[in-house]
Amino acid sequence: MNNIHFIINPQAKNGYSMNVWEKVEKELISKHLPYHAALTKYRGHAVEMVKSIHRNLAPKETALIVAIGGDGTIHEVINGASQVENVMIGFIPAGSGNDFRRGYGIPKDPLTALQFILEQVKELPLLVDVGEIENCNGKKTSFINNMGVGFDALITKEANSSRLKGMLNRFHLGSLVYAYFVMKELFSFKCSDVLVSIDGESISYKNVWFVTVSNQPFYGGGMKISPRANVRDGLLNVTIVHNLSKLKFLLVFITVFWGGHTKFKEVEEMVGRQISIQTNAPFYAHADGEYIGETPLTIKVKRQVMPLILKK
Repeated sequence: MNNIHFIINPQAKNGYSMNVWEKVEKELISKHLPYHAALTKYRGHAVEMVKSIHRNLAPKETALIVAIGGDGTIHEVINGASQVENVMIGFIPAGSGNDFRRGYGIPKDPLTALQFILEQVKELPLLVDVGEIENCNGKKTSFINNMGVGFDALITKEANSSRLKGMLNRFHLGSLVYAYFVMKELFSFKCSDVLVSIDGESISYKNVWFVTVSNQPFYGGGMKISPRANVRDGLLNVTIVHNLSKLKFLLVFITVFWGGHTKFKEVEEMVGRQISIQTNAPFYAHADGEYIGETPLTIKVKRQVMPLILKK
């Protein structure tokens, strides 16, 4: 394929992404492969860039768009691609969390990931599920990894706006920022009663810490929040954590790294195609680790709509 576009987030992992791009670009030049490349300049820019690439396609032409960055970068690219056709998406990891890489089997090494993309693009890409969130004003946001409301969204919002994350990224310890803010916010966080509706069936929960809706197993920099989530089954996996003391919540949180939280009676797991979440008190919400507002929200799965370059 000659129509290859690279979208690079120069801020990912404190600029580490530019080192990754330098290696990738040298390899492209050595292989005499034509390509287009552009750097994102602000939040949401990658969404606009994908739409611009699509507008400039000739009839029946397809573009391969490769994101270089972290989960926030691929989140934006997916949100751009979910609104257009005739694009395929690849990914070269260069972020701090890299949950997309884990959940979708992307090689960790940049040059290995590039070679993987160049080999797989010769075949038809796999179509994977995408989640779509709609708020009370009708605004829609897509997610490829997971979304959540409550404590995890609060931690995500705090971590992403903190200078500490940048400092830890310099030592390749960016994921630890989430653990720091868990401890910081744990004893001041206020749980809420939550009404969760899944495919028309409503269930009320008391003292909810968070609700996560997953398309793949990983979030928060490697935590296995939904071990059985599958990106091609046409279902979203719902995890509800409720009625826990603060100290027991801390214990449960630690076990999320290997999926052990699912054995606790205070952790509910369900699957569905359409979910709504209503809370007594407004809960922060995130999509793929990006803050998107507050509850109430409705979420649905769009089955096998996104063409990704993945291991078959």
